Amino acid sequence: MSSQRIEVENLRVSYGNDIVFKGETFTLEGPGLIVVIGPNGSGKTTLFKAILGLIPVQGKVVLNGVDVTGRPEEAGKLVGYVPQFKGEEFTFPVNVREVVESAIALRKTPPRLRFPKGEKKRIDEVMEIVGIKELAKKPLSELSGGQRQRVFIARALVWDPPILIMDEPLTAVDPMGRADIVRMIKEIASDKLVIVSSHDPSLFIDTAKTIMVVNRGIVASGSPKDVMNEELLSKVYGRSVFLVEKCVHLVDGYAI
Repeated sequence: MSSQRIEVENLRVSYGNDIVFKGETFTLEGPGLIVVIGPNGSGKTTLFKAILGLIPVQGKVVLNGVDVTGRPEEAGKLVGYVPQFKGEEFTFPVNVREVVESAIALRKTPPRLRFPKGEKKRIDEVMEIVGIKELAKKPLSELSGGQRQRVFIARALVWDPPILIMDEPLTAVDPMGRADIVRMIKEIASDKLVIVSSHDPSLFIDTAKTIMVVNRGIVASGSPKDVMNEELLSKVYGRSVFLVEKCVHLVDGYAI
């Protein structure tokens, strides 16, 4: 099994005078599922973009021993990324298989659109795993939210990255599709380091090995048993936290 390790040292991120992180240090190792939670505007997406080298930061981000700080081309060799979608319209003329193929094509030298037998087999396998093989020729614009999310998960997985980051993968997905995607994420985490942000951590709590609470800094990080308690979460979410039969629930909107 390939290495699956994220090391963040003294991470500082700001947008002008708006300081989001002011010196965070942590290490995450796989395989396993890490769930990142926090209220709207707390910095979850910013944290992911910092790890991926997509925004300017101070400090250091090391993936599997490679310093990728501010270097998305290097981070992209190690991390599959599923960004957050909020029901955007996709009108460009591309079908499901072409979207999945693009993740391999972008990592090749020309001619990029020629796929040897091994690559075609891998594409077929991943599309089968995520349940979209029968949609291969369907335009992306005609898919439901859940189907579209499966396509982007397949795209992130098709080149078999050791680390997978998923930003609110359940946004704009209907309840039935949501259950299927949760099940899929749990299966993927059995042999990869999977980091997922969610406004409903209860869906992942039986599998997550670490819950990280973000609110303009890392407020807490530990096992679900240690983190998912009313006292700690009330300090972060306020009245959005309530207790039902000794189970802590969050009532939180989608990220802005």
